[in-house]
Amino acid sequence: MKPQRVRLGDLSVGFVHSLDDAVRQLGQDPQPLLESYGLDPARLAEPRARLSIPRYMRLGHAAIQLTGEPGLGLLMGRLSRLSQAGLAGVTAAQAPTVREAARALIRFEPLYASNYRGQSSLHEDAQGAWLRFYSISPYNAYNRFVIDSVLAGWAQQLGNLANQRLSVEKIQIEFPAPSYSAQYSERFDCPVEFAAEHNQLRLHQAVLNLRNPEHCPSTWRQLLELCERELEQLTRTRSLRERITQLLGPLLHGREPDLQEVAARLQLPSWTLRRKLAEEGTQFRAILNETRRDLAMAYIRDTELAFGEIAYLLGFASAEAFQRAFKRWNRQTPGEFRRAQRQAE
Repeated sequence: MKPQRVRLGDLSVGFVHSLDDAVRQLGQDPQPLLESYGLDPARLAEPRARLSIPRYMRLGHAAIQLTGEPGLGLLMGRLSRLSQAGLAGVTAAQAPTVREAARALIRFEPLYASNYRGQSSLHEDAQGAWLRFYSISPYNAYNRFVIDSVLAGWAQQLGNLANQRLSVEKIQIEFPAPSYSAQYSERFDCPVEFAAEHNQLRLHQAVLNLRNPEHCPSTWRQLLELCERELEQLTRTRSLRERITQLLGPLLHGREPDLQEVAARLQLPSWTLRRKLAEEGTQFRAILNETRRDLAMAYIRDTELAFGEIAYLLGFASAEAFQRAFKRWNRQTPGEFRRAQRQAE
């Protein structure tokens, strides 16, 4: 079977506008950089235009090098606007409260961003809520800015909605404190915990209940209907195989998920999942191996990750086990495949 070209994920080109604004604020002209990535004004104005996650990470890294500012993501977040998240962002901007805006951003995230690594989530309790961004470890110079821009963006955007600086209780970040860690206190004005279990920010109930002075009930309802329709269109045509492939990405980190776990995620009995896959002419093990193979090729081709890091992301026990599997799939070592891809570019 010929490998499909798996995408590691993509996001709306709207997110490039906050990077553009941040680079300009730091005294540099972003235009030559953006154009070198094919992001001229016409491309940035295209409806539904998307940018691949690996390309976005390389763009962010290049912008950090251009400006000499490792904390660029924090500035990007402060300059971001809800409208940059497309229809989902415009809908969130009409929410009656900060809580409903956060719910809309999370629920409709697939409309403006998708990533094999996971999906953002909202965890509510009696005292407040955590807004959580999924793990994109291992962290390096290419992806820390993504976490910075997302968490700072949520704080800025929800604050703009309530027409005040948002009072964040706590920030947790998975990677160790970076060289620019002092900037977090300036951006968030709250305790920041590094090397944490999740990437997330904490909001108190009083903050979640803050009202949006721009809220219009009828417009809000109409926009919600539009988002639900778009979301249904996105998911309606997915086969069971595609749904399993989508689930496997984040589950593979450091381990190999089994059929029982995937069946539970799909809210199906294991025997039902086996039967349905048989009806589609496949088995769980075949989907798992194909997903690993296609993701391996995408990681090697589209990222700068070391092979040991890729092995972890695909749930292999060791880099050696990954290299053996890759050679079995492609009749090339990962190193040979990466060199061939670089030469072809």
